[in-house]
Amino acid sequence: MAIFLAKITTLWWFGAVMQRRRFDRMFRKENRTRTVGMGAMGLIVGLALVGPSGLLSWSETLRLRDARAAQLAELEERRDELQHRVTLLSPDSADPDLVSELIRENLNVVHPDEMVIILDDPVEPAAR
Repeated sequence: MAIFLAKITTLWWFGAVMQRRRFDRMFRKENRTRTVGMGAMGLIVGLALVGPSGLLSWSETLRLRDARAAQLAELEERRDELQHRVTLLSPDSADPDLVSELIRENLNVVHPDEMVIILDDPVEPAAR
């Protein structure tokens, strides 16, 4: 009977140890999974704060947007000016004043009764 109880006790102890080892293995695997999950969450939170589109770069993004909006307004104004000049130069109805101005400017053409006076570049007064 003592041998039988010793065998049962040994089997019970061995079974408990095996269960404990399985529990430890499972717990370690869960622990790794939690650690990886927390690391991934930390990375996501870090990028949300300091990443290229995070909260800390939000003011820089707004400043760039405003600067580009101002640049776009200037370019649209310049485009409208050029479109108006193109309209004035259309072959069907060319503006004589604009055509005359462009010919004089680009081809150095003058009328016989005109005199050309060339002025030196004005000298700026000395800074005070």
